Amino acid sequence: MTSSELWSRETAERYDAEEAENSSPAALNPTLDFLARLAGDGRALEFAIGTGRVGVPLRERGVPVAGIELSEPMAAVLRTKADEETLPVVIGDMATTVVPGEFTLVYLVYNTIGNLLTQDEQVACFENAARHLAPGGRFVIELAVPPLRFLPPGQVAVAFDVSDRHLGFDTFDLVQQTLVSHHFTRDGEDGRYRRGACRQRYVWPAELDLMARIAGLELEQRVADWTGAPFTADSDQHVSVWRKPVA
Repeated sequence: MTSSELWSRETAERYDAEEAENSSPAALNPTLDFLARLAGDGRALEFAIGTGRVGVPLRERGVPVAGIELSEPMAAVLRTKADEETLPVVIGDMATTVVPGEFTLVYLVYNTIGNLLTQDEQVACFENAARHLAPGGRFVIELAVPPLRFLPPGQVAVAFDVSDRHLGFDTFDLVQQTLVSHHFTRDGEDGRYRRGACRQRYVWPAELDLMARIAGLELEQRVADWTGAPFTADSDQHVSVWRKPVA
């Protein structure tokens, strides 16, 4: 049993519309370029594949893709884009679910490892990635750097989006190493806002490297984004690549 919160049918049905900007070719092409290069001539496995925002266009580029997804409603939306033969998906959690075969690439995008709310489950996720990788294969994670530098003494909230249609902010529990992302989204033109929230466990890059070492993986690359920009002390996110040793 995973600690991840289960995405509902209502959330799944509106997910693609809300992520339209992040699904555009301009936004997505650097991600697809990066992943396709690492997959090479092998197969790719996406943990928490969701509605196929990344997996479906990666498959359209000729990379054989399989997925693991906890939410059946999210997988059902993916099924409207690609059938089981084209893009097989196993319903289950990304920390323990096993997909047949070996992969040259396992990837987990969009902060989703934070959906696992305990350190043990996050370690298990790395171990599951290693379990699926062929020797020399890579595990890739896209994740935000916890913005704790923005927290002065006594403050526990940081805004990440303020616009006419959406207000988003995170509140932090610094003892439990968790956050809650709060969303107020305007639906329609009547001025009403829909409220949503999701919990995550935030993780530092160094902690991820230790999880990778426990799973037998080695850090190969860390960059600031999918274009390969250098990762610096001012980077607000990172794309990290760990490799399974050949021997």
